[in-house]
This record gives sequence, C-alpha cells and structure tokens, in this order.
Amino acid sequence: MKQSRKFLLITSEFPPQPGGIGNHAFHLAKSFQNKDIQVQVISDQRSGEGEEEKQFDQQQLFKTIRIKRRSLILISYLHRILKAFQLAKEQDIVLLSGKFSIWVGGLLSLFIQKEYVAVLHGSEVLLPSSLQRKYTQFCLQRFDKIIAVSHYTKSLIAHLELNQLKVIPNGFDISSVESVPKDDVSVPLQLVTVGNVTPRKGQHNIIKALPYILKKYPQLTYHIVGIPTTQPQLLQLAESLGVEKHLVFYGRVTEEEKLRILKQSTLFMMLSEHTNEGDVEGFGIAILEANALGVPGIGAKGCGIEDAIDNYASGVLVDAKNAREVVQAIDEIIVDYPLYSQRALKWTQNFTWDKIIRQYLDFLS
Repeated sequence: MKQSRKFLLITSEFPPQPGGIGNHAFHLAKSFQNKDIQVQVISDQRSGEGEEEKQFDQQQLFKTIRIKRRSLILISYLHRILKAFQLAKEQDIVLLSGKFSIWVGGLLSLFIQKEYVAVLHGSEVLLPSSLQRKYTQFCLQRFDKIIAVSHYTKSLIAHLELNQLKVIPNGFDISSVESVPKDDVSVPLQLVTVGNVTPRKGQHNIIKALPYILKKYPQLTYHIVGIPTTQPQLLQLAESLGVEKHLVFYGRVTEEEKLRILKQSTLFMMLSEHTNEGDVEGFGIAILEANALGVPGIGAKGCGIEDAIDNYASGVLVDAKNAREVVQAIDEIIVDYPLYSQRALKWTQNFTWDKIIRQYLDFLS
C-alpha cells in the first residue's frame, strides 16, 4: 500500500482568529488532508487562554500545534522555531506562509534537508528594514519552489530570477450559502468592505470618496466589517467630511453575520493601498466571497486585486485615490447591474478550492 505524503504547514495566522493568510492556510491544510496527505500545522495561539482555538482544532482532521503568544514575543518565536525543528524531520514537504514562517523555513533549510515551498502573499518582501528584506531574499533563494498568490506578488520578486515560481491564486469557499445572481439594484445603495480596518484595506479611501458619491447617491450606507484597528481615525475623518451618518461599523463578526451583510450589499469596495511599513494587498479573497453572492466589486489597481477582479465583467478596477473614477465605476456597474452580478458569480468558479488545490498538487508533484 502506498504511504501517504506528509506536509508541515508553518503559518503566521490560522483560524478561528480572522486574517486572510490564516484563511488561506486553513483551506490549504483541509484540502491537502482531503487528498490523503497527512498535514500538521504550526501557528500561534492568539486568544488569551486558547480555548477558542482548542475547540476549533478538535473539529479538524489534521493536527494543529499552537504556540502561545508571550508578552516577550521573542520567547514565542523561539518556541515556534524549536517546534518546527522537531517536526520538519518527519515531513516530505515544509510549506511556509507568512513573513516569520519564511524566516523559520530559511533557518530550517540550513540544517534539515527537505523540500521547502513558500507561499508568497506580498507584504513579506516589501519590509521597511533592509536587513529583513535581505534575509527574506536569502530564504526565498534557498527554497525549492515559490507560489505567488497573484501576478502582482510575483512581480515583487522578479529581480530574484527564481526558477521554480508559479502563480496560484487564493481559493475561497462559501459552499454553505446559495449563490444566485441579483436581478436588480438594492435601493438605497449599500457599499461594503470586509477586512481588518487598516490603511492597507483602504476604508479611508472610500470615506474620502463619499462626498462625491453622495452627490449622486445621497441615501447610501457604507458598511465596514472587520477588526476595528483604526476605527477612531476613520470616524474622525468621516466627521471632518460630514459623512459620518452614512457609516456603519460592525467590528469582528461571525461567518454567518459576514455573509448576511455581504448578501444585502450592492457593491463590494476594496480601495487598498501600500503602506510605509510595506504592507500590500496580495490578492483580495473577500471580493470573491462577495462575487459568489452576486455582488460585483470595485477594487484598486496596482496590487493583487487586479487578479481578483475581471475588469468590466465581475467588477471595475480604479485608481484608489481618484474619487471621480470611483463614482464612474459605480455608475458603470449600476447601469448594467444584473449582468455584472451574473458575471461576478461566474468568475468565482475559477477560484473554488477543488480547482486551486489541483494546481498546488500539480506544482508540488
């Protein structure tokens, strides 16, 4: 009988805590396990006592090893490195997702001969510290294969001239929800962004565009879903522009609540931008989740969102800082809304996890 392969996945995030890298890592682990590959995951314990993670992990078919976050973060990092050294020896492939995971993989590769594969989301290579950038490049050059989640992410490491480099987009799964196109536009207009409330996700760019959008759509509401990291600053911005009455902040919500909000929305907005800390939008999976519910998207050019939107089909790409372009994009979609809704739904079929994991397996074999 053929012995199943063993994969170790080291990731900087993992559910049930929110985060795009974690969501991607979870579906990778789940999909590999469903293909009869033995998977072990190393990730952080991000809730206080870890009870939330413990309950989540018990429901999975693969094993997750959680490293408790300490007040002195260096101790947590050392624990993660030690655990990685212990488990890597038993594996066929070591998968690395997230900045610190890539650093751990580079260290492992100096001592343990295995096949190392990095999943690159984008922010790992645009770090503010030149020392961090150089070490990251050193790690990537030691790995056997690199998977970039978008063509934009791939472009960030083009200068390294890596041979085994492939673009495999993020997958998504909301199979529990019935997906049907929308026949008409909801009135008044409902805009929504799902994601950590940070400069990278670009909620502030939408708020800055609201005075222009409201001239044409005066009754609209902008729904902001996600960890409220910079909510006070956004409220201050909205008040200075006189648009605060058009905002609804939800904070972190359950998966069910997120899907409910997406379903009642007219347009998904993600006007992401690069930050001074090197944080970038590598793909934009939340756009596809909205598309799968018949909600077209408007997203920023010049980042991984360009791979997540089929321009003038599933949505429209714009200059995130250009309010006039944003208004024009809204007009473009509203005029032909049923068709945009249908095409958005069809577009998502390219990103289902059964198709994405097949690309992973083909590349890793």
